[in-house]
Amino acid sequence: MHVASLTLELRLAHVHSLKEKRSVVRPIIDGAHRRFSVAAAEVDHQDAWQLATVGVAAVSGSARHAHEVIDAVERFVWSFPEVEVISAARGWATEDDG
Repeated sequence: MHVASLTLELRLAHVHSLKEKRSVVRPIIDGAHRRFSVAAAEVDHQDAWQLATVGVAAVSGSARHAHEVIDAVERFVWSFPEVEVISAARGWATEDDG
């Protein structure tokens, strides 16, 4: 089993309330989940208007597939013009059959 994770810190410069923030972040999280079958959630800065940290995890039987899915999710997030990606960090975990 291979688990790839992606943590994205986002700046939402044109957001002026938590309600507006949700209307920007929710389509990213829901879209990643729906399009790529990953687990996704806002994991930090829940009370800040113009910052969001989104965590994504992909589980696969192959390291290559997990890497490809995380690459696709990152491109998907970058496609949203209303957000600026401040940082992106990846993590990996592998469990052997033994």
